[in-house]
Amino acid sequence: MGKIVNVKQAIKISKQLKTQGKNIVLVGGCFDILHVAHVKFLEKAKQKADVLFVLLESDRSVQKLKGKNRPINTQKNRAMVIAALTSVDYVVPLSNLKSDADYDKVVSQIQPSIIATTAKDPNILHKKRQANQIKGRVVYVLKRISDQSTTRLAKLIGQDLL
Repeated sequence: MGKIVNVKQAIKISKQLKTQGKNIVLVGGCFDILHVAHVKFLEKAKQKADVLFVLLESDRSVQKLKGKNRPINTQKNRAMVIAALTSVDYVVPLSNLKSDADYDKVVSQIQPSIIATTAKDPNILHKKRQANQIKGRVVYVLKRISDQSTTRLAKLIGQDLL
C-alpha cells in the first residue's frame, strides 16, 4: 500500500497506528498548486505527531470553494504531488463530501490526536468542534503567509500567459 489511500484504508491504518501507541495529526485542504506555505504548513504539522494524514478535497469541492476555473490540478495529480513530500505519511483523497456531518464522520473514524491548522483559519470553529468530539485538540502550526497562495500564483501565471 502506498501513501495515497482511500478513506476506508485510512481508517484501518489509523486503528493499527493507535494500537502501536502512535499519535496522528490530521490536516485538510485543497493544495491546488503546491507552494512554500503548503510545504511549511505540512512540515510543521508533522512535527506535532508521529504520523501525518492529509485529507484532500475533491475537484468538485475545490471548484465550489475557489471558483469555476479551479482546481488547476486534478485531485489525482494533487495527491501525487503531496504524497511526494517526506513530511506526509498518508494522503486521503475525499469524495465530494456535502456537509459538516460528512467531514465529522471521516475525522471521527480516523481519530487523530491533533487537527493542525493555520492562524486565522476561516473553518476554525468547525475544527474545534471536531476535536472536541474526538477528544483531540486543534494546534496552530503556522501563521498564514500573505504573499503565498494558490489564487495569487494562478493569477500571476495567467498574466504571464497573456
